[in-house]
Amino acid sequence: MKVLSYKDSEYTSFVATLDRRAIPEKGVEDLVSDIIANVKENGNQAVYEYTKKFDHLHLTDESLFVSADELAEAAASVDDDVKAAIEASRQNIHDFSRRSFRQNWSAENAQGVTFGERFTPYDRIAAYVPGGKAPLVSSALMTAAFAQAAGVKEIIAATPAGADGKVNPALLYALQQSGATEIIKVGGAQAIAALALGTQTVRPVEKIFGPGNSFVVEAKRQLVGAVSIDLLPGPSEVLIIADDSAVPEFIAADMLAQAEHGGDSIVGFVTTSDTLIAKVDAAIQDQLKSLSRANYMQTVLDNSTFCLQAKDLDEAMEICNAFAPEHLSLIVENEDSWLEKVKTAGAIYVGNMAAVAVGDFLAGPSHTLPTGGSGKSFSGIRADQFQRRTSIVRMDQAAVKKSVDHVETFARVEGLDAHGQSVRLRADA
Repeated sequence: MKVLSYKDSEYTSFVATLDRRAIPEKGVEDLVSDIIANVKENGNQAVYEYTKKFDHLHLTDESLFVSADELAEAAASVDDDVKAAIEASRQNIHDFSRRSFRQNWSAENAQGVTFGERFTPYDRIAAYVPGGKAPLVSSALMTAAFAQAAGVKEIIAATPAGADGKVNPALLYALQQSGATEIIKVGGAQAIAALALGTQTVRPVEKIFGPGNSFVVEAKRQLVGAVSIDLLPGPSEVLIIADDSAVPEFIAADMLAQAEHGGDSIVGFVTTSDTLIAKVDAAIQDQLKSLSRANYMQTVLDNSTFCLQAKDLDEAMEICNAFAPEHLSLIVENEDSWLEKVKTAGAIYVGNMAAVAVGDFLAGPSHTLPTGGSGKSFSGIRADQFQRRTSIVRMDQAAVKKSVDHVETFARVEGLDAHGQSVRLRADA
């Protein structure tokens, strides 16, 4: 772990590097651009070539989609406790969603025009679920179950299969329970391109949701316009801000849980205490002994974990807002007053008992959150992102007459006399 105090000479320069923007690397940008162009030109053939190259899986039109038999086999093989956990999470997601949907409304302006908004679910969306070292069952819920709660009719999920062509049974079961109507065995930028542009057998969607690696995130960024996206959720990260009121063992546990994501994950810890970092480090070493993926987590701890002793909590808040963490764990006295100072975190876990893992799996809000600094511009997945917004305007002649003078003024200023005439004709009718 990189450990620095505000008293250290390199502290200021390191903190400056934490002010991030989600800007892609040139190599990633170029490769993804080539993949998108190939899929656009060659459809399924390109998708199958990339799947063979990156996932070592030979797909055909017959094996691209998960079959009904595969879904039935998966459901039969999933243990009851896993099914119960999936259902508990799904119910919490639906409950959270019901409280955050945007509602239709209407009102009347000063000229008597009735205006309002109407919100309707998308017809067809995609839920991307990453592959990797572990089956991300919770990610299936944290995307598809929100679409299900919103009433989206068609939910196509994309997730890479193993070299044997199989998708984890619990993941398939979670997708099925979350309303997935189709599932394709494809991951990476080629999946995003297929979902956005369509192929010979994959119909394009209206919006794509879900996290992924840097290539998936870049594909989503490049395809905006061809399709709508949720946000830019890449490799996972956590920032913990704590003072002497924090329990070192809890901080260590959350840092290790984050390190378990591996890959490009980032683990950050900022404290005002001059003794807490040492206590947390000791707790990490002690807890590592009993964890099955200790070597895997140690790599993240060595390569992408930082611990900072800040001068005070005001400085810690500045670091947080510059870093824009996906997950923020805030463990300080007078927590509500400090909570108000947080502007850019994707999700905030407040207090010693607020375990990030509960939010990841069960609590209700989606764990698909902005990463890489994109929290400055994006929010995490929420229920209203699955709704289209449409404005509605109604007026009678009295409202037109009250509006015409102002409209004609705008029309004159902008040189658009036909606009003014279209209103004057109605006012004088």
